[in-house]
Amino acid sequence: PRVELAWAMKAHQHAEVYFNLISSVDPKFLNLTKVDDLIYSDFRKTFRDLNVEVLDPEELKSEEAKEKWRPFCLRFEGVVEDFNYGTLLRLDCRKDYTEENTIFG
Repeated sequence: PRVELAWAMKAHQHAEVYFNLISSVDPKFLNLTKVDDLIYSDFRKTFRDLNVEVLDPEELKSEEAKEKWRPFCLRFEGVVEDFNYGTLLRLDCRKDYTEENTIFG
């Protein structure tokens, strides 16, 4: 529980920074890592039908989903710093980070 709380706190800090960043810069000109295109391409190959505009928590946290997410994340070990940290996701991308619209993944 303490480790998960520490991850959640770090995820909250990252969420604030990234939300400010994506709110102030046109995202088509924004790269968060040197391998953004690779990550996105691999993400779309792995999760072809995942609706990223409005996320379903079951598609992120079910046992079936975890079987896909783990190997996907592990592909970036040594490539992306903090590749396995938790993150805060907005369930509906058109809404702000609120308790009801946020999930820890």
